[in-house]
Amino acid sequence: MLLILAGCRAAPSEGETSTHTVTVNGRERSFRVYTPPGASDKAPLVVMLHGGFGSGTQAQRAYGWDGLADKEGFIVAYPDGLNRAWNAGGGCCGQPGRENLDDVAFLEQMVAGLKGIDSKRVYATGMSNGAMMAYRLGCDSRVFAAIGPVAGTLLGECPAPAPIPVIHVHGLKDTNVRFDGEPGSGVAGIDGPPIPEVVKLWQDHGGGKVQLVTVPEAGHEWPDGSTEKIWAFFQAISK
Repeated sequence: MLLILAGCRAAPSEGETSTHTVTVNGRERSFRVYTPPGASDKAPLVVMLHGGFGSGTQAQRAYGWDGLADKEGFIVAYPDGLNRAWNAGGGCCGQPGRENLDDVAFLEQMVAGLKGIDSKRVYATGMSNGAMMAYRLGCDSRVFAAIGPVAGTLLGECPAPAPIPVIHVHGLKDTNVRFDGEPGSGVAGIDGPPIPEVVKLWQDHGGGKVQLVTVPEAGHEWPDGSTEKIWAFFQAISK
């Protein structure tokens, strides 16, 4: 499992946060939803996936999405991984990985149950293990219009990735999920493919709408400005 380091800090928000549960394959799962003031009846949705040892509450505090949602009028969902982890493939991570938990089904069911969202403008982003889960959604789901992984990689098989745009943000000094694909120093010992190979997989299937953002001095973290950069990429995309 991967430690998450602090990213940007959220400004005070003006909207409403609600908490929800949904039962998937006999297990109750939880998530939070932030709705900005004056959101339209068909607002875009950003699903923000926390990293290993994180939570939806922690992700809502840490990465600045609520404040940006206030300005841009989109809704944000903050789901909770089981025991603070996601089954991103390849046995990672934590209990979900060991039990091969169907986190894709959970996230799809969460999205399907939300009211007031534009189903053609549903996006997923995530930090670390959450970024790996975003890639898993890109492999195994057709619900999302684009994904924005940060400090993660692709794990497990992905024979038919969705032809969707991808923006990948990665610190070149990340020693937990290394840019070159060598084994990382974190608890999970992540050794996925080199990040350029992951990005090329989607370039070959996504019509060229793929962007790799490298941050030379960043480690295993959510680099400053990532939230705004990811949203700028997302907002121009619709299914």
